[in-house]
Amino acid sequence: MPIITLTSDWGLKDHYLAVVKAVIHSQLKDVTIVDISHLIPQYDIGQAAYVVKNACSYFPEGTIHIIGVNSVASIETPHIGIFNKGHYFIGADNGLFSLIFDKNPEKIVELEITQDSDYFTFSTKDVFVKAACFIAKGGKLEDLGHIKDHLHVKKTLLPIINENSISGNIIYVDVYENVITNIAEADFKKVQKGRNFSIEIRRNTVTKLSKSYHDVPEGDLLALFGSNGMLQIALNTDKAKSLLGLNYDDRIMITFS
Repeated sequence: MPIITLTSDWGLKDHYLAVVKAVIHSQLKDVTIVDISHLIPQYDIGQAAYVVKNACSYFPEGTIHIIGVNSVASIETPHIGIFNKGHYFIGADNGLFSLIFDKNPEKIVELEITQDSDYFTFSTKDVFVKAACFIAKGGKLEDLGHIKDHLHVKKTLLPIINENSISGNIIYVDVYENVITNIAEADFKKVQKGRNFSIEIRRNTVTKLSKSYHDVPEGDLLALFGSNGMLQIALNTDKAKSLLGLNYDDRIMITFS
């Protein structure tokens, strides 16, 4: 049974999600549809990329991932299908996929699909679902269009790594208002080399890493590496973003001594 995942910025109030699922079911008798998230902030390809990147690898090979975020096609941002590491991805080439993949994916196809509708405001329903169902029925991705050799690249914030410091940024805030940074555990260990350290964020300092959120008293500040290997700043059972006045792209500084 094929698996199709859905990620969008539609929210849950309107009919869009139900319509997309209905169209999928009308074309596929047996299919599993998994909602990754529909609460991505409108048009925010950075957060969409973060969510999909951290979810997709847990699905079995052959899974088809539809991403309906900022999906209107143009000459600069065509609709594409991607095959990479056994998974398929369908969406707009608006820079989102360059944030998901660390290098150019194995296969990129610019979709050439005729819509059944004369309206061009609902690409996910009229184009992405068609592509996904075609692949789910055993069709080849390359039969949906022509091969592209590269993605539209959206520059991402990268940490600045020096011999005695790492300077990073907040890239995501989860539903608990824990803030996730772009500082990877592997980079931290590479620079630390067993030395003491201090993590500074908005006049707050942490000098040790926790293994869980409950390693500190309730309401206290902590830092830990999450299951995706990225540094998080959190408050035990409280909201770090709001209470510390944090925002996306805020600087995180780690100094080693």
